[in-house]
Amino acid sequence: MFQFLSKSRTLDQFKSRSPGRDAETDRARVGAILDSIKEALSEATTEHIGLKTRIDDVLARAAVTVGNDTDEYLTRDTQDTQYQNLLGREIANGQLRLSELEGSIAHYRFLKAALLSRFPDANAKPGKQ
Repeated sequence: MFQFLSKSRTLDQFKSRSPGRDAETDRARVGAILDSIKEALSEATTEHIGLKTRIDDVLARAAVTVGNDTDEYLTRDTQDTQYQNLLGREIANGQLRLSELEGSIAHYRFLKAALLSRFPDANAKPGKQ
């Protein structure tokens, strides 16, 4: 029975990887996750900045078209009122999306911080350990 499990025979059938190679594999896995989080964070931030700029521009243009008289809405053309209502809905939808993006950005930052707290070497370049 022991001849079956002899050292020479075991070495031919099973060989584990080196600890260095295992560590490199682990770093690559964590690095892939970190890269995905960074990409999602970057894309969400870019979307947020662009949407905020567009909303601010629309708000400025809408303010000009509303007028500044207290009873302006009474004499406004029906088509202008419809346009104002449409702008209002679009602005509200945009602001809702901004809020969603802010939440997502906060979650991505949390995920990044959590990952880096558990895998502090994740930002290190391969071969610099």
